[in-house]
Amino acid sequence: MGRLVIEETSVYEIDEDCVKEKELERRKRQEKMEAEGLREKKERSEDVIPLSI
Repeated sequence: MGRLVIEETSVYEIDEDCVKEKELERRKRQEKMEAEGLREKKERSEDVIPLSI
């Protein structure tokens, strides 16, 4: 049996395994987005030509 959450007039049971799985999926998605963001940032910096004044 998972955790019980009481909210106003409702009671919910939280499936701990499901919560862990969803958290793992969220972390993987976030890591992927961060990796893509870093890749984009690197590509953009390569497009910039430094100017000397």
